[in-house]
Amino acid sequence: MISAFWLMLLQGLLGAFDTVYYHECKARLPAGGALTRLELWLHGARDLVYALLFGTLPVVAWCGQWALVLMGLIGLEIVMTMADFVVEVKSRAPVGVLAGERVTHGCMAIVYGAMLACLLPNVITWYSQPSAFVSLDMPVPGALRVALLIMAGGVLLSGVRDVYAALGLPGGSFPWSRA
Repeated sequence: MISAFWLMLLQGLLGAFDTVYYHECKARLPAGGALTRLELWLHGARDLVYALLFGTLPVVAWCGQWALVLMGLIGLEIVMTMADFVVEVKSRAPVGVLAGERVTHGCMAIVYGAMLACLLPNVITWYSQPSAFVSLDMPVPGALRVALLIMAGGVLLSGVRDVYAALGLPGGSFPWSRA
């Protein structure tokens, strides 16, 4: 399970880079208006799932029926990611998706798959237990736990920003000019 947490940390770092460098600085998605609205909605929804994963997995086990909810959330995140791959081609048609961003997404997919492979045996064990959220019964390095919890907050804020921009609310495109 500790391997899953280290992979989550790597996923979070790659995701932060992707968001700041490609989504904000290069594509300026929050300023895209109607063209990027659906992509921003997908990012916002997906970020909520990531916030739940990063914020809960280092702290609690999703036991019993909650393990099915966890797998459902992970499945939903995967579907949203696949939809995002399709949507970003359309929303970025004027400039295209940069090659480096595609490589970053590929790396993130590999890391996410490895993380899920490390997580799955634990989820199977949790499923056989009574339904509850219980304190994680394994030692997690304090710095790793704190880093993942900080990332949970960061990805939640990023998702809120994307939804705010998708709604076209005042200041949602800051610091970029609205398209």
